[in-house]
Amino acid sequence: MKRFLTVIGIIAFLTLLSATLANSGYNEKIPYHENDTTTVIDNQNQTDEYSTSDEALKGVRKFISYTGFRNATTGNMVMILVGLFFIFLAIKYDYEPLLLVPIGTGILIGNIPFFQSNDLNLQIGIYQDGSVLNYLYYGVTKGIYPPLIFLGIGAMTDFSSLISNPRLMLLGAAAQVGIFITFLGALFLGFNLPEAASIGIIGGADGPTAIFLSSKLANGGIINGLQTRNLIGPIAIAAYSYMALVPVIQPPIMRLLTSKRERLIRMKPPRSVSKLEKISFPIVGLLLTCFISPGALPLLGMLFFGNILKESGVTRRLADTARTSLIDIVVILLGITVGASTQADVFLTPQSMLIFVLGAISFMFATAGGVLFAKFMNLFLSVGDKINPLIGAAGVSAVPDSARVVQMEGLKSDPNNHLLMHAMAPNVAGVIGSAVAAGILISFLI
Repeated sequence: MKRFLTVIGIIAFLTLLSATLANSGYNEKIPYHENDTTTVIDNQNQTDEYSTSDEALKGVRKFISYTGFRNATTGNMVMILVGLFFIFLAIKYDYEPLLLVPIGTGILIGNIPFFQSNDLNLQIGIYQDGSVLNYLYYGVTKGIYPPLIFLGIGAMTDFSSLISNPRLMLLGAAAQVGIFITFLGALFLGFNLPEAASIGIIGGADGPTAIFLSSKLANGGIINGLQTRNLIGPIAIAAYSYMALVPVIQPPIMRLLTSKRERLIRMKPPRSVSKLEKISFPIVGLLLTCFISPGALPLLGMLFFGNILKESGVTRRLADTARTSLIDIVVILLGITVGASTQADVFLTPQSMLIFVLGAISFMFATAGGVLFAKFMNLFLSVGDKINPLIGAAGVSAVPDSARVVQMEGLKSDPNNHLLMHAMAPNVAGVIGSAVAAGILISFLI
């Protein structure tokens, strides 16, 4: 506690010193060009007029003018608290730590206050032209990172449960209703068509897809004659936040929409799937889905390519690289750059707050859509073939967290009712469904 109070005291002292010096009448502009001959001559002429103490005070003032204590705003402090909260959730509760730790750290980096100048030759910050993060962020703005993540997901995904029970794919499709409901809601609240489409995709609970679509439709450019705002940062943070909060958001909705009797339904074990079926599925899936939605080709092409590497049995090294080293590197770069793009002056806006609200609504509608459609399917199924409606919640594409939530909820009702393998079918179908939805939206709006 003493150390903590000491640190707080130092910060308070520096802040007070900064404010005191700022109010002492020091408004001198910092020279922008070291080779400015007029400035050099003026400084030389004034050398004799200043005492050593004056020069020292001037140096201290100049130093403080560059510190974060001098340039901090309330928004910076709020965003730093948000970043710390993300890191806390990841470490304390194990909520998507591989995502929230890089994003939370990126938020801290992006909101360290710095001196800002209108002079292009004196830019201090993290995203100025030529900086490392500026180059790394290129992978976000151009939609490079999401397909690489889909490659890794494909290399680690087993489609056996979906192949053995193809009807469960309908649950993944039904969960995408949240995307289109929120799309309409965003239009009602004043967002234009491309922006509303990018916000709606949050309901798929698929961060890479949300980033990919927003990089195409809400990147600050002109899309189909409409001027869009750059919403990549808020949309990405919202999507990954709700992915991390799957264990918090989904269970109440699942329990509200199902009865005790429905939660006790036991499903038949998935049948054994042959190697030929496993190899054929990604090939057929690639051709079928991308012919339907060519705009989703960068995502689904890489997803099914990664799965072909896994199931072929002759490219084990490539599959291992895609699902381990490659995806880990991309997640690090994606998380830190997306987090660092959330500077307070561009993130803490009414539009960003609306995006978070709409994202939550989208995610809840997506969860409800999957559960309710499972109940609807049961109306036409015999007693032995009925579906446990809980697995409908896995139709959102938060792989594999939503499937794990289904498993835990099923075990609460019946400790011997294991739903994980059944839930993985709509879960991976949701990944495909959200990517197809993104491709459809791109084809309509670009």
